[in-house]
Amino acid sequence: METGKPEGLRIAIYSQDGFGLGHMQRTCSIAWEIYRLRSEASILTFSDSQLGQFFPISPHHDYIKLPSIAKDSPGNWKATHLSMSFPEILHLRKQLISHVLLNYAPDIFLVDHMPHGAMGELLPALEAMKHSRIHTKVVLGLRDILDSPEVTINRWQVEGAYEVIERYYARILVFGMQNVYDVTEKYQIPEGDARKVFYCGYVTNLAAASNAHDIRSRYLANKSIDARLIVVMAGGGADAYPMMSTLMDALPKVLEDQQCVLAVITGPFMPAELIADLSLRATQLPIHMMESVNDSLSYISAADLVIAMAGYNTSVEILRMKTPAILIPRAGPSAEQRTRARLFADKHWVDMIDPDELTPDNLAQRISHLLRHPIESNPNDLPNLDGAAAAANLTLSVLASKKDRVLTELV
Repeated sequence: METGKPEGLRIAIYSQDGFGLGHMQRTCSIAWEIYRLRSEASILTFSDSQLGQFFPISPHHDYIKLPSIAKDSPGNWKATHLSMSFPEILHLRKQLISHVLLNYAPDIFLVDHMPHGAMGELLPALEAMKHSRIHTKVVLGLRDILDSPEVTINRWQVEGAYEVIERYYARILVFGMQNVYDVTEKYQIPEGDARKVFYCGYVTNLAAASNAHDIRSRYLANKSIDARLIVVMAGGGADAYPMMSTLMDALPKVLEDQQCVLAVITGPFMPAELIADLSLRATQLPIHMMESVNDSLSYISAADLVIAMAGYNTSVEILRMKTPAILIPRAGPSAEQRTRARLFADKHWVDMIDPDELTPDNLAQRISHLLRHPIESNPNDLPNLDGAAAAANLTLSVLASKKDRVLTELV
């Protein structure tokens, strides 16, 4: 006898994040918004983050941990832990992804960042699902700035990403604003696929900055009323040492005119020996060192000034809290952070210092100026920070009028 058993929506997410925290944070934010819209939905995320479930996850959300890999340069990857050649680990990841997807049978597969996956690892699964009976709708989510247009176009051409988008993807969600960075134009997305593009706005941390007052009171206790709190952060922190080292050299000059206390959050990926160096130097300065915090929004909100690298998550969290900020992008190899910092500075949302111009004197001068004269944004040109909700709605609406699937099972 066959009976119809209604089952909740199934969603799979691919989130490649071997180096930092950004992709995982966006995945969690979007998953929470999907849960608010469809509380019965199950969400299964493929992630290779070395930190596992670093962020709080929504109900019915679980993870498949892939063996971690990291990018050396555009198109070049390596295993970060296992003593395996890259072809071996790539084959292993392909098999894991394909096997799980075909058995999980998602209604929607949201792919973050790379249309074909790292080194094409999604292609076997995408092709298998296309010819299966599960009728999965595949959605691509793109951080607006991936790299310079020239590098992105070249990599997409070499790796066949344009053909992959045309063949497999029903919709493209851009986690940004078209009037800041027009992905369709910059990456030369063909006209037919350009019609699939939807701009969501920026996807930010959904938590409340509930501890800002306590943080500010703790760090400025027994300080003069004119004392200022500066928060320094860099996401995962793997390449944050040059910025933080320069800041420590700059701080004595700032302190000549302004009493300050600094909360420096190195990030969990900064090498231990570099954290040790910074911590030793901090003992002679009004600096409190931390590797990570579980409430970054409260720290940003508590600050008079934030000094940060220009990763996507950190940058949009700063915009959400409306705290004056200096963004110092990484020098490379990607042009992503430099581009973001410049575009946000052009909008007067933040200030920036190019890494080629980063010196202790330059940084000290900029800090002192911003503490006295914070940047004022144009109220008619503010960032759209509702990206998580928009992305969740656009992901779910790809199913159109499709009803919850009914599975038949033998009794």
